[in-house]
Amino acid sequence: MTDPVPPIPAFMKQMGETIIKTSDNLDPGEMAVFFREMLALKKLDSSESDPPMPRAYVAGAGRSGFVAKAFGLRLMHLGIDAYVVGETITPAFKPGDTLIVFSGSGETHSMVSVCETAKELGGKVCLITAVPESRMRDLADCVVNLGDLTGTYHHEKSSFEARQLTGKYRSTTSAFAPLGTLFETLALVFSDAVISSLVVAKKAGIEDMERRAMNVE
Repeated sequence: MTDPVPPIPAFMKQMGETIIKTSDNLDPGEMAVFFREMLALKKLDSSESDPPMPRAYVAGAGRSGFVAKAFGLRLMHLGIDAYVVGETITPAFKPGDTLIVFSGSGETHSMVSVCETAKELGGKVCLITAVPESRMRDLADCVVNLGDLTGTYHHEKSSFEARQLTGKYRSTTSAFAPLGTLFETLALVFSDAVISSLVVAKKAGIEDMERRAMNVE
């Protein structure tokens, strides 16, 4: 008896097709505003005499938080002054700084609170999401809506924290990209594409990016 062949390649192809479909449906205006905000972020080598520029703070809950950290890491590799919200060594958020939040639902309580605090401190909020209308959307200065192709966030309205506590953090749709998998994958691909676009716009050299990579391991 031979082991059954899992449908892994088929799901990979389906994910690739979904990425293409999403990229075709992205709003050019939303992307332009977000990219402009990224271009305006403070450089690590800025001097005191340079015009003030916003520092980048990234945030997200659960696996979206991992995507946020990956984006923050790449921003740093590009020479941008970037920090992760919640880390012990992250400096105080100041007026004019930019918060970049990854949230499929736009309703996660902890992230809503972070957005509210950033606004109260005089900063900007940029939201990467799957839902066009949410509490975070109402707080955001710029939004990129990746869409909810599997209906994950329209089927499940409860917050991330509530789903974790009640054990409802499980698939309510098909086997393809259960839970928030699709948003997280799309958010990672989108944010990496933003980094590639920044590399082109800033004429960044790979050698400089490698020089900023962590070397104490």
